[in-house]
Amino acid sequence: MTVEEQLARIRRGTAEIIVEAELRQKLERSARSDVSLKVKLGLDPTAPDLHLGHTVVLQKLRDFQELGHQVIIIIGDFTGLIGDPSGRSETRKPLTRAEIEANAETYRAQLGKILDMARTRVEFNSTWLAPLRLEDLIRLTATVTVAQLLQREDFAGRYAAGRPISLHEFLYPICQAYDSVAMGADVELGGTDQTFNLLVGRDLQRAFGQDPQVAITTPILEGLDGTQKMSKSLGNYVGITEPPAEMYGKLMSLPDALMLRYFTLVTRLPEAEIREIAHGLGTGQAHPMEAKKCLARTVVEQYHGGAAAQEAEAAFVRVFQERQLPENIEEITVESESIGGDWKIEVVKAVVATGYASSHSEARRKIKEGAVDVDGKTISDPKQTLGAGKKYLIRVGKRFWKWVRVEQLESRKKDLTRG
Repeated sequence: MTVEEQLARIRRGTAEIIVEAELRQKLERSARSDVSLKVKLGLDPTAPDLHLGHTVVLQKLRDFQELGHQVIIIIGDFTGLIGDPSGRSETRKPLTRAEIEANAETYRAQLGKILDMARTRVEFNSTWLAPLRLEDLIRLTATVTVAQLLQREDFAGRYAAGRPISLHEFLYPICQAYDSVAMGADVELGGTDQTFNLLVGRDLQRAFGQDPQVAITTPILEGLDGTQKMSKSLGNYVGITEPPAEMYGKLMSLPDALMLRYFTLVTRLPEAEIREIAHGLGTGQAHPMEAKKCLARTVVEQYHGGAAAQEAEAAFVRVFQERQLPENIEEITVESESIGGDWKIEVVKAVVATGYASSHSEARRKIKEGAVDVDGKTISDPKQTLGAGKKYLIRVGKRFWKWVRVEQLESRKKDLTRG
């Protein structure tokens, strides 16, 4: 591709390119010399699962890979011990070495769903950060001023509010910047919350006599709630390893206003097709439901294949449009207890047993919100009980079903006695 064609592809879904003129020069130099650019992305293994929010920047990394450039993933096994303070209103709890190693191990397989791992260089930044002596660290910190660090929005906000900023947090952007020096990076990618860190990388490379990297930021993807950043802790996420039907169903709950943003940032659909969808929605020629089905089908196909996407869509139509039950609903068995002289189980405990609520308090909240059905009837009283000797169909939310068989503990004891 020509330099202009490369730039057009790189611009898609980016928030900012600092500095685009420099990127153009690097691309031109690469074309003349036939030497690929080194394009770096750092990932701290803070969680074992990647979701669609992570894929926005990974898709951009894939763009560079398909344009013939060298992609480098930096696993922040050393910086993870510090904890990235970006966007935080308080000090992040550092990860343990065991957590880092476990999370990093899962990253490779998940990254392979987006990148060609045979052409992806993976490095761990402990390789060059762990051997640094105190003298080396002092020299690194001398390249950045406290005033610069306090210009960061998150640091500035915490400082103004009198909330503590630990000294080790100041070291994070410096260590991340040193990753760029160690790799001799031409380009570094990151979300918009990483802008400051990426710019420190440019400064540190200059201090080491290197050509400063181009910083490319990508937007932060809103979650399924339509407002907050996609996050597993907020429950508004779509994991890239989730089962196809679950992934499809979650995407169908996305607010209509975010559909085009997801098409642009999350899928690989050509921009011409996305413009056509946008035109259809704008003129009323396309129904939002059908456009959203296209989005869900496209994303599921991207991570699970065409057959899985078709099956997930058929299941969604059967359950939510034709009001039929899902196929192959899992069945579990729970033990009752003596309540008021009868063998029963509290519905709260049954919901927790399904695995669709992590605690009794979460189950009570879901019940009060009207998100729990038993045999097709919405439960409103968390104190309601289910009698023993029956099987109940419990639905939690819109997509999670499970048969729950309540056994009488006394009868089980008799069976054991007979045995």
